[in-house]
Amino acid sequence: MQTVSVQAGRVAGSLQAPTSKSFMQRVVAAAVANKQYVTIRNFGTSNDDVAAMNIATQLGAIITPINDTTISINASNATVHQPTQIHCGESGLGIRMFTPIMCLYQHPVEIHGTGSLVGRPMHFFDEVLPQVGVSYSSQNGYVPLQVKGPLMPANITIDGSLSSQFLTGLLYGYSVAINSAAQPTEAVITVQNLASKPYIDLTLAVMQQMGMLVPTHHNYEQFVFNNAKPAVLPSKVDITVEGDWSGAAFLLVAGAIAGEVCLQGLQAFSTQADKAVLQAIMQTGATLSIEENTTTVKTVSNLQPFHFNATHCPDLFPPLAVLAAFCQGKSVIEGVGRLAHKESNRGLTLQRQLGAMGVSITLQDDLMIIDGGRALTGATVSSEHDHRIAMACAVAALKASGTTTITDADAINKSYPNFYQHIKALGAVISPL
Repeated sequence: MQTVSVQAGRVAGSLQAPTSKSFMQRVVAAAVANKQYVTIRNFGTSNDDVAAMNIATQLGAIITPINDTTISINASNATVHQPTQIHCGESGLGIRMFTPIMCLYQHPVEIHGTGSLVGRPMHFFDEVLPQVGVSYSSQNGYVPLQVKGPLMPANITIDGSLSSQFLTGLLYGYSVAINSAAQPTEAVITVQNLASKPYIDLTLAVMQQMGMLVPTHHNYEQFVFNNAKPAVLPSKVDITVEGDWSGAAFLLVAGAIAGEVCLQGLQAFSTQADKAVLQAIMQTGATLSIEENTTTVKTVSNLQPFHFNATHCPDLFPPLAVLAAFCQGKSVIEGVGRLAHKESNRGLTLQRQLGAMGVSITLQDDLMIIDGGRALTGATVSSEHDHRIAMACAVAALKASGTTTITDADAINKSYPNFYQHIKALGAVISPL
């Protein structure tokens, strides 16, 4: 595993924002579910993006490079009638989104994962899939999963508190099954305690762009599908993947604490949950400029503490914990309960790793309290195999005296493989690279 050292220093410059893996994976899954031919521009290359494309290929889709930024996916002949095993890599969204798609067919499939995915709970499927006609088993709520469809949409009630990704998969499954039903069909998914609502907004936005049947009504508590007006799926779709607010959050925080960063390619009206990072940055008093396709953040002296609810955008905890460390006073981030089942238990991991650099983090009930304004010192820290922890430590290192060494630093490949190159392009001193 890679080890990277980061020196304290100022960052400044302009970059193209990374590609949204949340958007990219949803497009790939929709292409397979709908058996469409899709041209994807600004495609992603992170491990999670590659996992989604690998799943699509295993299911019979043909992926062809067009140029450095564009690929095509021909899923017109995609089927799960042939493979008996599907490997989802380490992608939590991948397995949660593609599993209901695999349940649309009658051939049994065994679904596997690797790395941290082996320890991520899939009990949701244990409870829900048998209710929609799927023959299903698991290893006590963990991979491997065994499924055999067809999925038959029914009126069901689900718990949305663990992850919205399960609901994303069901929305895809219901859309395809109901749209293709020979008889008039209606089914309602009732959701209790839905977490990460903006990610469902993103799912529905992608479904619309792909021409899928979308709920006739939804209020985050009920999603009503019927085929009174079936969707006529376009055989060919041309779609551009948005810039990624999740990865960009680390670069914007770097600008807020250590210089000035301008990012191109971030949509101001995106439905991505992590666009909310701008709300926290505004509270700190950092200089913020937002245009249609350009976002700029510049540091100021005496950043102010902030209070932020990250319940619906838990991936913001790592960059916001770093931002809070350099604010003059105590910042509070709500939603710690969402962190237990990420690539690591992120609340405790942030407490350990940023704590090694001198950041004071208290976990209290559902709150993370960061006592900011203390001088940070470079240290040897570990990503604990978590991509967002590696990035958080690298950004914190920009304002910590001396050198910070990050072990298992290549964990970033899961979501943002160019992260170190990008902060180096902004002036950070990183080695080896």
